[in-house]
Order: sequence, then C-alpha cells, then structure tokens
Amino acid sequence: MKIFLMEDDLILNEIIEEHLLSKKHKVSTVFNGDEAEELLYSETFDLLLLDVNVPGTDGFELLDDLRQRDILTPAIFITSLDMVDDVERGFNVGCDDYLKKPFELKELDLRINNIKRLLKIENSEVLKVSDMVYIDKKNLMIMNKDKNTHISLKELNVLEYLLKNRGTPVSVEELSMNVWSYENAPVAPTIRTYIKNLRKVLGDDYITNIRGVGYRFN
Repeated sequence: MKIFLMEDDLILNEIIEEHLLSKKHKVSTVFNGDEAEELLYSETFDLLLLDVNVPGTDGFELLDDLRQRDILTPAIFITSLDMVDDVERGFNVGCDDYLKKPFELKELDLRINNIKRLLKIENSEVLKVSDMVYIDKKNLMIMNKDKNTHISLKELNVLEYLLKNRGTPVSVEELSMNVWSYENAPVAPTIRTYIKNLRKVLGDDYITNIRGVGYRFN
C-alpha cells in the first residue's frame, strides 16, 4: 500500500514509518498540515494516517476539506484526543477508523488490515476480475482468456478504483479526485477516453455508463 503519514512527533513519526516500511508499504511522511495539503493535492495514496494536533491545518480540518473535494482515500486518525466528542468529530468529518494514543504497532496493523478487507484494497500483483479476466499490475496487462493486452498505468489506476467500488456507481468527479492528483484532475472527456479503452479490452459488459452519474463496474 502507498500510505501517507502526518505526525508532528519526530520520534513517533520515524517509528511508524520504519514499521510500515518493514511491512512492505510505501510511505510518505509530513510533520504539519501545510506540508500535508501540498502533498495530498499533488499525489494519490491508498491510506491516510493523520494526527490531529499538528502545526498548520489540523487533522480534522484537513480530512474535512479532502472529503468536501470528493477525495475519499480511507483515513485513520492517530491521536491523543480521546474524548467521545473528539471521536465523534473524527467520524463526522469522514475518517474510517480512530486510533487513540498510545497504541501498539500491532494494533495499527490490525486497523490497516481491516480497512484493506472492508474496502477491498489489494496488494497482490495479480487481481482477479472474473473467472476469465485477470489484471497483471506489475506488467500493466489485462489477461482476457488467451489474449494479453497492455494498458497504461493510468488505465490501471482507473480500473482498480472501479473494481474497489464494484457494483457502486462512481461519479466522474469522484474518479477524478481519487485517481488523479487534485492539481492535475482531468476533464470528463479524458476520463471517457480511458473508460472507452478499457471497454475495448474487457468487453462492454463490465463497465456500465450511468447516465448523469458516472460509471459502475459490474
């Protein structure tokens, strides 16, 4: 997983980063809300780990702003704020879990694995789409029956996001904000081109156009 960590405690930041790296995750770390905003609007991540009381924009405000912009990357608050009202606010602004300090690193692993399970975030280099179709992420290839077709990295990212939300309509805005960085969000015709290319490889039955909404992976 590609994980974003915002933690202003230098030692704890380093401990968490080293632990996540040991679990084969890719990690980007920042120490304040201003750095966080700069990075989160220029890159995409699989998971956000957010402290709340940090210099600049605090964790609650940061996540609230992300959610208002349709950036739905799963997020876990890791914070010493342990009152019920704090937990309630955390979930109200859109977090997926709330981990109170101090915590064991094993507990953090459990929370991360639970989010991966619930949101169907895959680590495997080969993803199963159906009994006939598989995705080779490492080699950017869709294996459909006996035919292997290369796709671009961005087409893979689009397909992965639709797969993660299989059966649920995904708007053009949501797809844009969660596959591209905020600063490089594409126009709707660009996304339609990616969808068209994927349909050519997969067949028309997998991705449905929901008029006025966006797309759904069946």
